Amino acid sequence: MAGTHKKVFGIILAGGEGKRLMPLTVDRAKPAVPFGGQYRLIDFAISNLINSGLRQLVVLTQYKSHSLDRHISQTWRMSALLDSYVTSVPAQQRLGKRWFSGSADAILQSLNLIHDEAPDIVVVVGADHVYRMDFRQMLEAHIASGARATVAGIRQPIGLADQFGVIDVEPTDPTRIREFLEKPQNPTGLADAPHEVLASMGNYIFDTDALIEAVTSDGELPTSNHDMGGDIIPYFVSRGEAGVYDFKDNEVPGSTARDRAYWRDVGTIDSFFDAHRDLISTLPVFNLYNTDWPIHSQMLNSPPAKFVRDAVGRIGNTIDSIVSLGSVLSGTHLERSVVGPWTLSGGGATITDAVLFDRVRIGAGARIHRAILDKNVVLADGATVGVDRELDLSRGFTVTDSGITVVGKGVRIDS
Repeated sequence: MAGTHKKVFGIILAGGEGKRLMPLTVDRAKPAVPFGGQYRLIDFAISNLINSGLRQLVVLTQYKSHSLDRHISQTWRMSALLDSYVTSVPAQQRLGKRWFSGSADAILQSLNLIHDEAPDIVVVVGADHVYRMDFRQMLEAHIASGARATVAGIRQPIGLADQFGVIDVEPTDPTRIREFLEKPQNPTGLADAPHEVLASMGNYIFDTDALIEAVTSDGELPTSNHDMGGDIIPYFVSRGEAGVYDFKDNEVPGSTARDRAYWRDVGTIDSFFDAHRDLISTLPVFNLYNTDWPIHSQMLNSPPAKFVRDAVGRIGNTIDSIVSLGSVLSGTHLERSVVGPWTLSGGGATITDAVLFDRVRIGAGARIHRAILDKNVVLADGATVGVDRELDLSRGFTVTDSGITVVGKGVRIDS
């Protein structure tokens, strides 16, 4: 990486089950879940690392990884001439007939990858957050601090502390971690912002030898959960070797005052839905159109989206929405929604506050409201989703407490 004179290797942890995103994760790994029309969740992590100058990245996979592996192989092709690559690595059972028992164990079982590249520094990130981040700045802060491990922290309201791993900093040195608190009930606020805490973003930087020593020692502890945040970072904290990087200091090219320091954990249906709403306003909270720091994904061989009258001449309208390539909306009212590739909608259909994955088929007069539809869902003429909670529940659909209906892949709705 430029300016560091260090060899840096990137590891993306993509082996989680994503149970809280069911039924979107029934048939795919959480990082492979579509997002924002044409992207997959993992595209955000990989794009940030690539834009930051990392050129050797491995993606550690485990559960239901086929679509994730295919997406990586089709999308993330780097120049072998420059020894650059992004490659998925499944659980290899190198330490016995067992799968990964945690994120730290995933790295322990994949140490051969680190030994092969022999980097000076290892960047470890999650695969299922939506954000922009220049890791070069965090790397420079890590090297300057002398810490052996650095955790990226984002400021969150103190009232939400019980939802995160919280970083308690040293009073005399706000770049050092005094204690790592897992979902604390009564945390202390920051010295410069008592109403806020620093929550872990799940992004870490390690000196290579220190990381190897930490995961190896952790692997020998039968009482450990073998988790990066829950076990490895406290290990470094106990040794006085853990630093924190405040995300508010990260300056991403092309960011605006409105979308600067944006980060969302989309681990639940509600947070996944809300993150889509962040995309669609005139001045979006997260701007997909920042060409200075692009989010890359697979280039679809598709025609443009098209908006036409329906068979009887009705004219549709589209308001505050994203519509992906290949989609054709005929006489459809679309509002505050994100539509995936190759979606077809018939005359008189109404789609409001919805997230549609690819190849959804919507019949004439159908209605969709506050719903997420997975790929290949079909609505017959006049069918509804998200309009009648009890009806949706009787069909076996997932309905959150906030009233978001989720329809799984390939379901046909006839009424």
